[in-house]
Amino acid sequence: MESTREGTRSVNLLNLDREALQAFFADLGEKPFRAGQLMQWMYRHGVDDFAAMTTLGKSLRSRLQQAAVIEAPRVLKDEVGADGTRKWLLQIDGVNAVEMVFIPEEDRGTLCVSSQVGCGLNCSFCATGMEGFNRNLGVAEIIGQLWRASRILNSTHAGDSVITNVVMMGMGEPLLNFNNVVSATRLLMDDHAYGLSKRRITLSTAGLVPLIDRLRETCQVSLAVSLHAPNDALRDVLVPLNRKYPIRELLAACRRYVAGAPRGKVTFEYVMLEGVNDEPRHAQQLARLLAGVPAKVNLIPFNPFPGTLYRRSSPRIIDRFREILLRSGLITVTRRPRGDDIAAACGQLAGRVQDRTRRAGRQRPLAVGAP
Repeated sequence: MESTREGTRSVNLLNLDREALQAFFADLGEKPFRAGQLMQWMYRHGVDDFAAMTTLGKSLRSRLQQAAVIEAPRVLKDEVGADGTRKWLLQIDGVNAVEMVFIPEEDRGTLCVSSQVGCGLNCSFCATGMEGFNRNLGVAEIIGQLWRASRILNSTHAGDSVITNVVMMGMGEPLLNFNNVVSATRLLMDDHAYGLSKRRITLSTAGLVPLIDRLRETCQVSLAVSLHAPNDALRDVLVPLNRKYPIRELLAACRRYVAGAPRGKVTFEYVMLEGVNDEPRHAQQLARLLAGVPAKVNLIPFNPFPGTLYRRSSPRIIDRFREILLRSGLITVTRRPRGDDIAAACGQLAGRVQDRTRRAGRQRPLAVGAP
């Protein structure tokens, strides 16, 4: 993402990781250490005014003002739910906007960021999928979400950063924007930027097997997989990507991903849909499926959105499902809905998407009666 300033092209420095920033400064005739200095001003202090970066010489600050900008997505709407969950609508370009969510808890603060404008995977229970798809987000548009949220949240909290964890679980399929997501993730981990450990960064995927393998070799952060069904026939309906990468291939990739990682586990997300995937036989199938897989299961009560045909499983049904998995030895938790009063809960993010797929808003059949 570049900006035009008085007829010239300016580089958005949020697009550059440390290596790219070092090359940028080399072009200016500066030493590589300037990259680390600038990153600390941008990320640790949230500064976007070069004139305020007092560890840089006046001449360099002047040249930066001519050659570069620091621009993050702009906030269009800011909502706070009854439980403290906070959702922002962010301007991406002239027609599109994405949503990000901050979830405060006693021992952590988790920011859920988006990686695409909409999503092209068409999962039938997801509001983002119903919006259609426009484009991938750039590095500055991804890391800029954390930059923007940190500035807002840290301005009212003294001391340590309020955001302790980042999850790539917002709008879009992160692995379909692989290079930009990995570049942004490296900035999350860079000690001169946010310095987050791999275990505090989670990437959620619907199951692109070759890219899971590539992520393991490139940037092995915590992995979450949107499973949602214990067999291929049902998952083909709920997660159409399964037709290309069926469960057997997906689980093999998950085993490879955590192979050799001490205490490594893959989190499997399972949305609870009334009468669709929540029966005891589904729980028993899931227990057999994940036997021997280093796994944790998150049961997610379905969060409704306009136009959906699905309903949330009752607490009694969810508890019964969870007990079956626990008795099989699977670590299983039920995720408490957060921010559902402001449509900020899992599966509810929609933003504003100028759809390029011509399928936005289509009704899809319930998967009732599937195996």
